[in-house]
Amino acid sequence: MIIAEEVQNENQKKEFLEFPAKLYQHDKNYIRPLNNDIEEVFSPKKNKFFKNGECKRFLFKNKQNQTVGKVAVFINKLYKQKQPTGGIGFFDCINDQETANFIFDYCKNWLQQRGMEAMDGPINFGERDKFWGLLTDGFIEPLYGMNYNFPYYKELFENYGFKVYFEQLCFSRPVFAEVSRVFTVMHNKYKNNPAISAKPMKKNNLEKFAKDFTEIYNKAWASHGEGKQMEEAKALKMFKIMKPVINEHISWFVYENDKPIAMWINIPDLNQWFKYLKGKFGLIEKLKFLWIKKFKKNEKMVGLVFGVVPEWQKKGIDGYMIWEGTQHLRKHTDFKVTELQWIGDFNPKMIKIAENLDTTVTRKLATYRYLFDRTKEFERHPMLG
Repeated sequence: MIIAEEVQNENQKKEFLEFPAKLYQHDKNYIRPLNNDIEEVFSPKKNKFFKNGECKRFLFKNKQNQTVGKVAVFINKLYKQKQPTGGIGFFDCINDQETANFIFDYCKNWLQQRGMEAMDGPINFGERDKFWGLLTDGFIEPLYGMNYNFPYYKELFENYGFKVYFEQLCFSRPVFAEVSRVFTVMHNKYKNNPAISAKPMKKNNLEKFAKDFTEIYNKAWASHGEGKQMEEAKALKMFKIMKPVINEHISWFVYENDKPIAMWINIPDLNQWFKYLKGKFGLIEKLKFLWIKKFKKNEKMVGLVFGVVPEWQKKGIDGYMIWEGTQHLRKHTDFKVTELQWIGDFNPKMIKIAENLDTTVTRKLATYRYLFDRTKEFERHPMLG
């Protein structure tokens, strides 16, 4: 017999955070997320998605009162789908299909009571940049904010009836791997052009770089069908939050005279430091983090955004920027691997850009969907044009 408990008191909140650590205690690749990052998801004061949604989290216990699973289940009115679709996330479970089925059934019933006709998972009650998707291939240390799970989770989801709504592809390349000749040729094409220059992002001039970032982002991403516009104030806020971990050797902008035309934004993988903190980030851990950051080499960097304005696309300016930046960071940093944030398999243009960067797919995650009406035809995520 399994009993569901809604997480309400401090002991239950603690168990929600501690259960995965117990479950993965012998998995050398598991990196515990920061408790604060998880708790913020469930705070109406800190998570704006509560304005248009509802979220509850649950623990599941056996007759010995031992935790055997946990999950969050939520609805977001801004999550527009063909049918009303809710979400589940922060799923962890012992390797037992009956237990998983009980959890999934519980979520299904909770969502049906609120008018939902399907559920996606594991996803986040928030943006797609954190805690999104089920790891299905590439069981290596996760990047900061990336879900990690046992291989058997795939069977738990698929045996219940979940189907892949879209795959999330993660690309990577060694920093010292041979760079495509195309890049070096394009670098030679522009390196002696006085109108073209490449500059690394500097912490002491974040206002300028936030402005340049916004201009490139809005032009470049609009052309890829994302339809997302960035406000300069939001970009500056993001840069200021990132300031303590910005490495001034790994984020680059390209200019035609003074006009920004391309950018390549990277940060160190924070998990390479956070993995020593065991999920905590209080005063002591912050001091420890500063010590670790100073003395522990971080050999992994993460590509956040890559963009070229439309009038400079397919002209090789990306090759110029990549080789200019790569030569520099090879001399001035300890990074050995660069990884890109995931790209959905429904976005062929962005996948092509990643492939053109001489990367390979090193891990895959999946966003699953379960239709409550089992006679209804399942459709995958529509392709972007």
